[in-house]
Amino acid sequence: MNRTLVIVKPDGVERSLVGEIISRFEKKGLKIVAGRFETIPKELAEKHYFEHAGKSFYDELVTFITRSPAFVCVLEGPEDTWKVVRTMMGPTNPIDAQPGTIRGDLGLEIGENLVHGSDSNESAAREIEVFFPGI
Repeated sequence: MNRTLVIVKPDGVERSLVGEIISRFEKKGLKIVAGRFETIPKELAEKHYFEHAGKSFYDELVTFITRSPAFVCVLEGPEDTWKVVRTMMGPTNPIDAQPGTIRGDLGLEIGENLVHGSDSNESAAREIEVFFPGI
C-alpha cells in the first residue's frame, strides 16, 4: 500500500466541508490511517511549505494555513495514491477545476482552495514525516 498526506485547509474546516471532502476519498477506496484537527503552528507550516520560501505568495500561504484549525490526515491506497488524490482535488485554481473534483464543486478562489495533497511519492514521505513522525 502507498500513503499520501492530505490537509483540509482552514477554509474547508470553517465551511464545515471536512466530512464532504474526506468522504470523497473514502468512497474512492482510500483509507484514513492517521488524522487529527490542529491549528498548525507557524514553524510547522514553514517546514511544510519550505519549497515556496522566498516566493511572493509564501507569507500569505503560511498565514492562511495557520489561521485556524485544519484537518491533517494520511490516506492509504494503491501505488501513486498521491496521483489519485491530486486528480480528485482538481487544479489549484478552482476556476480551472472540472465539475466532479473537490475544487471544481466546492472551491471559489485560488488563495483558499480547500485542500492540500502531496505532489509526489517523495513529497508524501517528507510531508507525512513532518506531521506524523514515525508513522
